[in-house]
Amino acid sequence: MRIVLVHPAGSNWLPGKKDFAAVANRMAPLGLLSIAAFLEKEGHDVAVIDCLGPQAVSGTQATVNQILSHDPDLVGFSATTSGFLDAYDLAAGIKAVRPQIGTIFGGVHISALGGVLLEQFEDVDYLAMGEGEITMGRLASGQNLRDISGLVWRHDNQVVTNPRRDHIRNLDDLPFPAYEKLAGFPKGYRLPLFSYTMTPGATMVTSRGCTFQCAYCDRSVFNQGYRYNSAAYIYDHMHYLRSRFGIRHLNIYDDLFTLNRRRIARLCELLMRKPLGIQFNCAVRVGHADDDLLRMLHQAGCLMVSVGIESGDPDLLEVHKPGVYLDGVRDTVHRIKSAGLRVKGLFMMGLPGETPASIQKTSDFVMSLGLDDMNMSKFTPFHGAPVWKTICDEGTLEENWRLMNCLNFVFIPKGIASKAALDQLYNTHVKRFYSDKAWRRTFVKRLWQHRRSLGYLLAHLPGFLNAMRTFEPTKDA
Repeated sequence: MRIVLVHPAGSNWLPGKKDFAAVANRMAPLGLLSIAAFLEKEGHDVAVIDCLGPQAVSGTQATVNQILSHDPDLVGFSATTSGFLDAYDLAAGIKAVRPQIGTIFGGVHISALGGVLLEQFEDVDYLAMGEGEITMGRLASGQNLRDISGLVWRHDNQVVTNPRRDHIRNLDDLPFPAYEKLAGFPKGYRLPLFSYTMTPGATMVTSRGCTFQCAYCDRSVFNQGYRYNSAAYIYDHMHYLRSRFGIRHLNIYDDLFTLNRRRIARLCELLMRKPLGIQFNCAVRVGHADDDLLRMLHQAGCLMVSVGIESGDPDLLEVHKPGVYLDGVRDTVHRIKSAGLRVKGLFMMGLPGETPASIQKTSDFVMSLGLDDMNMSKFTPFHGAPVWKTICDEGTLEENWRLMNCLNFVFIPKGIASKAALDQLYNTHVKRFYSDKAWRRTFVKRLWQHRRSLGYLLAHLPGFLNAMRTFEPTKDA
């Protein structure tokens, strides 16, 4: 079967502003690439179109034409909430020209909402719930629709939801993602500026699922189970990226990279014994990174470790990230730095229960930690997150899917006067971090290490300056 897999552009910036996000940080769509590799291994002819890629065509009709140029039998879309409507516009465009082409949607938005999407969007033929590799493989092979676990489909104009598919038990059975199907990979795919010292870079995920239940996190695809690649598989994956594409830096985007300590210790041993010339960044959860493991990560080539902190208000942490405490965060950050690693704090503003006072606590906490970098996302409630059930009791929600991308405030907590007020608080406290004299001194000392990022920034300076103005506090809020 001829199959085209599409990563839709979606909305990745702010209304009224130029979408500069993909230039600053363009990630490979790893989920689609995993499905592509699996389908190709099954004998299918697969193409991947990344609508955020460096060689993407502009406009819905141009993308539809590009998809149709492959003469597909089936087109698959991986959709987040903010990307779903763009994906549907493409599906509708395909159906208008060749209605016989099958369309299937998968991803977090689909797994959270399920069959209701088939009721409301007639140009979607199938939904893949949960992990997509085997479901797509069964569909492409022509298996009876009733026998394909994880599939949602129509029969006599009625939506049929098949039983959920069991998780893939051994992730080592999956082939490496089909990076080679991305036009412009790897040089056109950029890691966040100043998060690396060597190029080119790439991304990797080495586990699926999470054992914790943070209130804001959508677990629709992988649920609470936790599965992972072995250390040997990860090493071979890294070796493949280094030898095939010349990759020098990897960002590993696991939710719980160090949860299984033994596999990471084994990976570090492999990287120390047989170095690949690769640096990498990873994330740890508070309480899951002891001193010996942190030292091993540093010796194995780790440059920076991210820590999910979310808030500096202990009451909000108790509700939204149970089991994480401020003292534990301070200790974890201190030990990461003591091991010779850089540390990046991950925060979230606008959670249910947020007030100007809690935001001030978070800002003060951020400044007290001596972080090397910080990311403050704008809280976005998603259908598959536990908080969704009560979100309308906690404040006001604008359920505009195109804006639900963690870059816009679509939810305003009861304790915040208005969206304008929340935007002003956000801009003020993000700018506070990057204006700090101590942070700037450290940043300047490292400029030569980051000369590749600096050169890229200078080459795209007008766009970056425009993006920076987004964080200027407004006067009329």
